[in-house]
Amino acid sequence: MFTGLVETLGTIVNVLNQDPGKRFTVDAGLVAEDAAIGDSICINGCCLTVVAINGTNLDFEAGAETLSRTNLGEQTVGSQVNLERSLAVGDRMGGHYVSGHIDAVGILIERVDDPPWANLRFSMPRHLASQVASKGSIAIDGISLTVVDVSEDTFTVALIPHTLTVTTLGNRKVGDRVNLETDLLAKYVERAVINRD
Repeated sequence: MFTGLVETLGTIVNVLNQDPGKRFTVDAGLVAEDAAIGDSICINGCCLTVVAINGTNLDFEAGAETLSRTNLGEQTVGSQVNLERSLAVGDRMGGHYVSGHIDAVGILIERVDDPPWANLRFSMPRHLASQVASKGSIAIDGISLTVVDVSEDTFTVALIPHTLTVTTLGNRKVGDRVNLETDLLAKYVERAVINRD
């Protein structure tokens, strides 16, 4: 489990094709300080396992399923990614519960900058709309954010200067694809309602 509070921006320093998947080497900075083989780390909202460590460089493997359902396969050497270590029992819960299991890929369709703030609108698959609510939580590339408004296939978020500075959303452009994870509680409520008869 994660909180959606990005600890640092990492940089991809190597991508190795391992058909049908890929192996990524990420300069993880401070996130690598106490990392161990087998640890779960959230990369752009996707929970991956540390498979090798070399200083601040951490290696991760992503299979075909992960690459097909996330934006990780689009990352290249030099790409920045949001990083967060898994939540330890007793840690502060500043964001919301994020599983690291991506529901879908959304697209940034509108960006209105009001420096130093910004308002972003994203498209999403229609089947997710019932799990997204105004003033509810959503994770975008692993970042815990509050939804401003929602329609049948879009939603908006308002970003503070801090979020724009310390996450990948500061550099996102219209047309960019992002990983979306809806709120866990919304998923369970929807399932309970569907199956109550």
